[in-house]
Amino acid sequence: MNNEASEKKILEGCQNGKQEYQEKLYQLFYGKMMVISLRYAKDSEEAKDILQEGFIKIFGSIKNFKAEGSLEGWVKRIMVNTAINFYHKNKKSNTTPFEDNDLENNLVNDEDLEDDALNNLSYENILVFIRKLPPAYQTVFNLYVIEQYSHKEIANLLNINEGTSKSNLAKGRAKLQKMLNEYNNNQYIEKF
Repeated sequence: MNNEASEKKILEGCQNGKQEYQEKLYQLFYGKMMVISLRYAKDSEEAKDILQEGFIKIFGSIKNFKAEGSLEGWVKRIMVNTAINFYHKNKKSNTTPFEDNDLENNLVNDEDLEDDALNNLSYENILVFIRKLPPAYQTVFNLYVIEQYSHKEIANLLNINEGTSKSNLAKGRAKLQKMLNEYNNNQYIEKF
């Protein structure tokens, strides 16, 4: 049985409420969805909370999945939305609000995140640097750079304007670049 047929069988089993197929769906997407959760969480415990909440939503609404797109894409969108909702619920404990100033002075190009800085780091170490960004910058950075949402989509998800999204992305990139430069210059002293 190929992957597509197997995925279809898992989907049908989940839509019929069969627990064994829910477990298979969970196993199929656990790794990829945990990676997404980790990108938006402050630590692994928070990521597990996001993951659990996301899968609860997935199983609760899987009967509505029409198979017009990929199952993985649908699961991913729910997980990202769950992470964003988690961010909104915990916004009061986040220390950096979304900012909307000095956009023109803070623009940083993609090329500024030098390949050399990234080539020497593992995914886990890069994630450590991204997690050090203020929550608002981290969220916009993840949505734009990794999930490839547009600024308009990000603005709608986070209830901010597009300029704020662009500003937070630019500021997040600048901070990330500074951390990577310090790390590459052996000035960044921290245990990974």
